Amino acid sequence: MDSAASQDMLFDVKDGIGWVTFNRPQARNAFTFAMYERLAEIAKQANEDKALKVLVFQGAGDKAFASGTDINQFRAFKGPEDALEYEGRIDRVLGVLETCRVPTIAAINGACTGGGAGIAACCDLRIGTKTARIGFPIARTLGNCLSMSNLSRLTALVGPARVKDLIFTARLVEAPEAAALGLLTEVVEDGAALQTRTAEVAKLIAGHAPLTMNAIKQGLARLQHRLTREEGQDLILMCYLSQDFREGMDAFLNKRPPQWKGE
Repeated sequence: MDSAASQDMLFDVKDGIGWVTFNRPQARNAFTFAMYERLAEIAKQANEDKALKVLVFQGAGDKAFASGTDINQFRAFKGPEDALEYEGRIDRVLGVLETCRVPTIAAINGACTGGGAGIAACCDLRIGTKTARIGFPIARTLGNCLSMSNLSRLTALVGPARVKDLIFTARLVEAPEAAALGLLTEVVEDGAALQTRTAEVAKLIAGHAPLTMNAIKQGLARLQHRLTREEGQDLILMCYLSQDFREGMDAFLNKRPPQWKGE
């Protein structure tokens, strides 16, 4: 295991509940590639360890749950294989999380954007504070796109019309609307209340029949038709290999508005 990833993502098990903390508050808990791999490792561990009953995911600090992939991870992209490998990694990791044997809870305080919102969408329940803000602002930041799996997952949650609204406007949805849309299961007052309520729900679920919950998770997964990653490769390459994507990265890192050209 990558030692940096073990510090960037803390994992503590108590009374059958696994608490996973994204621990890069200085970077709004943005994910490195090593952190994505660590996330998959933890989900696999939960599949094998029958003593684990629930997984809870949370962000360190009060600014963000997770703000997506660290932009610096994209700077080394040189060709189509880099873009396809990246989206392949995300699909694989989030697929492992989504199909995890145990119920999963996202405890969301602050910003939950991009890849962070993708992680939250994989979880079975999402509890947020009043300061929770959820969205995929890629149309105004990097100019990239979502994989077929992420699109499918998000559409299953809120429907195609709302996915278009979220992506096209690039807005972050405030907690009350997020609850109304189904992006949040419930809303609590603040970070302290989030800890208390999440622990309550996790403890409740940990005491229920594990096979029942596993059957429901698997049954719902079988109801959802998913396109293969290959069926979306042309869309990924169109965005990630564009001049606009390079412009989006440069603009983001230099804190200036991007100048889009559509090419």
